Amino acid sequence: MAVDALDTRILRLLIEQPRTSVREYARLLGVARGTLQARLDRLERDGVITGTGPALSPAALGHPVLAFVHLEVTQGHLVEVGDALAAVPEIIEAFSTTGGGDLLTRVVARDNGHLEDVIQRLIQLPGVVRTRTDVALRERVAHRVLPLVEAVGRAAGSGS
Repeated sequence: MAVDALDTRILRLLIEQPRTSVREYARLLGVARGTLQARLDRLERDGVITGTGPALSPAALGHPVLAFVHLEVTQGHLVEVGDALAAVPEIIEAFSTTGGGDLLTRVVARDNGHLEDVIQRLIQLPGVVRTRTDVALRERVAHRVLPLVEAVGRAAGSGS
């Protein structure tokens, strides 16, 4: 879906001021409320906007340890293992991948001992052959999409 300059401005406001009303967004952007609402509806319908809830901090919830756990899975068991991962609350994301493993999970824990317990739970899942864990030391670039939104908007504006 094409994102134009107005969409880019709308998305920037949503990211930078997520608790503002639609009426205030329209005022800030200098567009009619109906125009803004139609754009928001299209961006949601097209899957550009995927949620509006708060961003939560696992660290503030008592889980400051972050690790990326790669799982190697027995052939033919990827779906079952993926489904089983959903039952582990410390897994906050999981992806099928290419490369050295079959699944990559983002795991949070209270401390290193708790992380080891979570990894042991993963190893015991039927279909998991082995795991490899990388512990994150410090976040260098926080999850973000605004630079991408701006790049897409610039490309749309230049006719690329």
